[in-house]
Amino acid sequence: MEMQRVRRKPMSEINVVPYIDVMLVLLVIFMVTAPMLMQGIDVDLPETTSDPLQVSPEQPPLIVSVDAFGAYYAEIGEDRSKPLELGELTRRVQTVRNQTPDVLVLVRGDEKASYGAVVGLMGALKEAGVLDVGLITETP
Repeated sequence: MEMQRVRRKPMSEINVVPYIDVMLVLLVIFMVTAPMLMQGIDVDLPETTSDPLQVSPEQPPLIVSVDAFGAYYAEIGEDRSKPLELGELTRRVQTVRNQTPDVLVLVRGDEKASYGAVVGLMGALKEAGVLDVGLITETP
């Protein structure tokens, strides 16, 4: 008994299932890494209408933050999400100002932060030699 071979026609359709799998994997990777790309501390900025400040791309500003609980943060170096004491923050700002004296210093104050915490930060910045301080807000 001989078996007959069945000849199949060549398949002319593209199998898209592997491409869908790759796309879904990339989607998951981007969904996981997107929140990590956001810089700084999560701060609810107050809303106001004002003209945007022109920032030089060659020299990024030094941003210091106050969260809703009154903790201070400096976006300097690797420990950006680590709260700092006001004295340590002042020392770090002085170090940056000694290296680049014309760096722009901006304050991100949470909308729910106490007035005293923000004013205390601005006073510490003045002690560190920063005379011009910019406040970061959101447009309504």
